[in-house]
Amino acid sequence: MTLRARLRRGAALSLAASLVLPVAAGPAFADGNAAAGRKKAQACAPCHGIDGLAKLPNAANLAGETVFYLDKQLKAFRAGERKDENMTVVAKALSDQDIADLAAWYSSIEVSVKLPGQ
Repeated sequence: MTLRARLRRGAALSLAASLVLPVAAGPAFADGNAAAGRKKAQACAPCHGIDGLAKLPNAANLAGETVFYLDKQLKAFRAGERKDENMTVVAKALSDQDIADLAAWYSSIEVSVKLPGQ
């Protein structure tokens, strides 16, 4: 392999690593406690269910969502970056630890899927 080819390959690998590493490392999250999250989720149960399956037509299913997604959405509601009449009010009272615990709980719920006709 020529020097030029090795340099191009090295540059390509460096670029790939710089794109992948931040995603793999992800943002720093507080360690959530699923057991504590289950207790805190009692307040969420009327809309989202303790099992994470929505009880209201306009509420999101939370079961099996990723910690990253749940953390990001709850913080967006808390900051007012995402708006919903109920969630904006509820999320304002949540600490970072509350959010981590709720994310740990809802993300730990296993969801199974059955395709129609099977």
